[in-house]
Amino acid sequence: MKISEIMVTVLKNVFHIENAKEYVEKLFQFVKFGIVGLSNTVISYVVYLLFYSLGVNYIVASALGFLISVINSFFWNNKYVFKKENSEKRNLLNVFLKTFAAYAGTGLILSNILLIIWVEVLGIPKTIAPIISLLITIPLNFILNKFWAFNEK
Repeated sequence: MKISEIMVTVLKNVFHIENAKEYVEKLFQFVKFGIVGLSNTVISYVVYLLFYSLGVNYIVASALGFLISVINSFFWNNKYVFKKENSEKRNLLNVFLKTFAAYAGTGLILSNILLIIWVEVLGIPKTIAPIISLLITIPLNFILNKFWAFNEK
């Protein structure tokens, strides 16, 4: 028996939740998004540190990390997290552009505004500041991806 089936059974029989399967599916989707997000974070941060250590301006290094992580995010979210249903028609260019816009709003614009605040105003080290920004941008990214970028309705 799969863990998802066990969770559904427990939710139905112990907690008397009728649509338990839907809750479990949404939970697993969020966990998958978190895994993809973790890989994006690692990729973005490694690219940021690499370019920053090579003498590239920290804002430019952040933008380069963003660009590479958006491509990673689109690929895995499309393939693994927000899978296309059999009957669903998905325009990949449209989804990519929406994904890019969603991440641009949170991962590039908002993240860099926060980065400037953390570094220039609050004096937080340039190597730590991007991590703090994630506490704000990750939840926003999930909402934008789930309900806008990968929602063709």
